[in-house]
Amino acid sequence: MGSRSQAAMEAAGDIAAPPGARDLLLQTASAIMREGDVVDISLSELSLRSGLNSALVKYYFGNKAGLLKALLDRDWQAIVTSVDALLAKDGWSPEAKLHRHLWKVVDTFYDVPYLNRLTMRMVRESDDAEARRIADCYLSPIYRAYEQLIGDGVRAGVFREIDPQLFYFTVTGAVDRFFSARLVLKHCFDQDSLTETLRDRYREHTIDIIMAGILAR
Repeated sequence: MGSRSQAAMEAAGDIAAPPGARDLLLQTASAIMREGDVVDISLSELSLRSGLNSALVKYYFGNKAGLLKALLDRDWQAIVTSVDALLAKDGWSPEAKLHRHLWKVVDTFYDVPYLNRLTMRMVRESDDAEARRIADCYLSPIYRAYEQLIGDGVRAGVFREIDPQLFYFTVTGAVDRFFSARLVLKHCFDQDSLTETLRDRYREHTIDIIMAGILAR
């Protein structure tokens, strides 16, 4: 008896996937959204650019929404892990920790400029339980980190007392607005791409502005 057709294998969920296919799908989806300045993907484009059968999306993630959820989890888990490691560092002053964090935030949004918009989309389109999971796993830890960083700095006499909730929106808004403003750059400043040079200039500018606003007077 001959082997089953590819269509039959896909229908049964029995798909011959090459090693690393799941990670490649996530990497390709991330690249599509980053380069297109969007928070959605076409499965046909995903298949073309990854060189993988689009049926693997169903195989690994259930559907496109599942793929986007997995991408959100991948990106946020890396951020939360990095923040936790920073808070745990011994011998670093609150000022040094905050400076390093802001540096990483700018670099992160340069790599995944869609992150905040994708987060808001997934929260809006999810049921209450999933929206709460996203908030509890990814958003609340960042807010709690700001509570700790700012509190440590106030106690050390290097930061003035500010609202960590408002500080969260200040930082997120500063990076999200800039790295999702490619059309503004193009039409207002005749600049088609977000280069590493521009990222570095904006990183320095953002850190200077935010640190100046939080340091004790």
